[in-house]
Amino acid sequence: MRQLLSLAFTLLAALPALADDDIAGEFDYYVLALSWSPNWCAIEGDAKNSPQCDYGEDHGWILHGLWPQYHRGWPDYCNTSHRNPPRHVTNAMADIMGTSGLAWHQWKKHGTCSGMSSEDYYALSREAYGRINRPQVFRKLDKTVRLPASVVEDAFLKANPQLEHDMLTITCRDGFIQEARVCLSRDLTPVPCGRDVARDCKLDSARFDPLR
Repeated sequence: MRQLLSLAFTLLAALPALADDDIAGEFDYYVLALSWSPNWCAIEGDAKNSPQCDYGEDHGWILHGLWPQYHRGWPDYCNTSHRNPPRHVTNAMADIMGTSGLAWHQWKKHGTCSGMSSEDYYALSREAYGRINRPQVFRKLDKTVRLPASVVEDAFLKANPQLEHDMLTITCRDGFIQEARVCLSRDLTPVPCGRDVARDCKLDSARFDPLR
């Protein structure tokens, strides 16, 4: 029994710190997450009857979120003295985030860790979104294609000469291209991604759906 207890304490000591230790405003850089809306809809949005997925909405690369990040790990659901955003503020983000519900969720999970008010956090998120050119080539697709994730990365790098390979990662989920994630300093200058973020999708034939 004594040996089992010793092993248990050793394993607990090796676990990462709990989120309760996260302090609003204390982080190293941001991750700007851009999600290709048609793929998200195919993976889970349609099943949720999300209005983001209605045909004719024309959502392409939406803003999934602007996430405070440590060099190792990330904070979330931080305690903050700032009030939660009123509905008209989250509604105003739906044009680039797809729904006001996503804007609310991103504030609760990530925005609270920024140290800013919700209004300032959303304003910074919109500015970050506007600084990254979303490659127009993907909006021209008229049917589902399969392609290497590296093609998506190359398209972003071509559209954004300020980015280098280690500042951007493309993720996949369930065989789909999922997101483009760009690492930015606190003043929104591109920076290299930490090891927790730099996990490029290695698929050679990832699914990519066209606009609806």
